[in-house]
Amino acid sequence: MSTIDTLQKLLFDLAGVLPADTEPLFAMTTPVSLETNEAYIREGESSRRLAFIEKGVIRAYTIKENGDEATLLLRWEGQFIASHDTIINRQPSRFIYRALEPVKLLQIDYGVLEEILKTHPEYEPLRNFFLMKMLAESLKMLESFVTQSPEERYRELLSERFDLVNRVPDKYIASMLGITPVSLSRIRKRMYTKGKQ
Repeated sequence: MSTIDTLQKLLFDLAGVLPADTEPLFAMTTPVSLETNEAYIREGESSRRLAFIEKGVIRAYTIKENGDEATLLLRWEGQFIASHDTIINRQPSRFIYRALEPVKLLQIDYGVLEEILKTHPEYEPLRNFFLMKMLAESLKMLESFVTQSPEERYRELLSERFDLVNRVPDKYIASMLGITPVSLSRIRKRMYTKGKQ
């Protein structure tokens, strides 16, 4: 199933919009390819890009004053990617969004989407779905730091997307979990030992 087919099905499921009626929306999308390590959104950028990831993994991170990198999130196939800062807060991005491997996206400018919605309100459920998903993912991440141990957060990541551990360097996974790579190694060792019992 192509990316457009996937999104057309989502729009049909959300609002009953027939695939044939989505042409005005998808005519404004652009396929984007990123090479490994290429930045998609840079810190300080104000562009309001919204994209659906067809292939690959993107990491959002910041560089702290001491030079350390702190990973905010990872996004992969079948997920949306956008800067929370530019889309929701209408301010420049505080994070860098970078491809960890070759990435293929289907992108639309959020300002263009807002204009399309003025004449095609039937697409509004897709925007609402995206915004609610963005909010839900942020809340879930915040809550996990309050209610779960790092090992529980790691187990949840594995249950969501097991293959990421082979695609994303340990230091980025550890940073996203709020631990050091050494602590992540200990968690893995503990899980392996428990699994053998």
